[in-house]
Amino acid sequence: MRLVNAELFKLRTTSIWWIMGIILLPLYAASLGFNWLSSYALVSGQADGGASDAQAQVDAVSQPINIATNLYTTGQYMGVLIVLLLSAIIVTSEFFHLTATTTFLVTPRRETVILAKFGAAIIVALLVWAITTLLDLLLVPIIMDALNIGNQLGEPAVWRAIGLNALAFLLWAVLGVGLGVLIRSQLAATLILGIVYTIGTGVFAIIFQLLETYVAKWIQNLEVLVPTTASQLMLSGTELPGNPPRWVGALVLIGYAVIAGVVGTLITKRRDIS
Repeated sequence: MRLVNAELFKLRTTSIWWIMGIILLPLYAASLGFNWLSSYALVSGQADGGASDAQAQVDAVSQPINIATNLYTTGQYMGVLIVLLLSAIIVTSEFFHLTATTTFLVTPRRETVILAKFGAAIIVALLVWAITTLLDLLLVPIIMDALNIGNQLGEPAVWRAIGLNALAFLLWAVLGVGLGVLIRSQLAATLILGIVYTIGTGVFAIIFQLLETYVAKWIQNLEVLVPTTASQLMLSGTELPGNPPRWVGALVLIGYAVIAGVVGTLITKRRDIS
């Protein structure tokens, strides 16, 4: 626990954590506004799926429970990005500030150090999750009331989605540390992970849509292999037509986290730090 506290202290002594905190608030507000508008379109019947399969999906996400789980997990998309970047910075800051050699001299067992970094990243992730969830529990009932569908807080699926949202934040934190080990430059890690997360998600969506249209329809199911898609799928209130089961999304995200954790630990043990 002392090593975890040391990692958190290192993060607190840099300005990056409060910069990320300031960025999180307007991003959360934008996400909440977008989800409110999209939920209003679904409730009022303005969202038209067009083809029968697409319409079936629209009908499913228009159910009050799916609207509720989407709203009560508002902030995941951008919150997870903040967690991903901070988790990577927990590793890359050692090389940016030239403290890596000292850290591993003080604690020669490198796997212990990397485990402490995982622990610190998880604490940061759960803190960001708690902040966004508290805001959701305060603001979303007001939105639900305006939509005339009730707050849905009595539904177990809502609390399951909130709990799985915490798991998603935790897994993205582990993934961030693992990727931070691979990309040792703090600037490069921030730029690469930020661009891949935001722009890459849209690019992959377009690619899978084209593959479904021109190659084979079943290929669309493979989009769950994209981490952002997997974390969104696991939060749905009900099984959505044309999509893999929720547990597949959770399994994919766990797989990425385990691989990143194992590979990150092994690389840290073997790589020359000097």
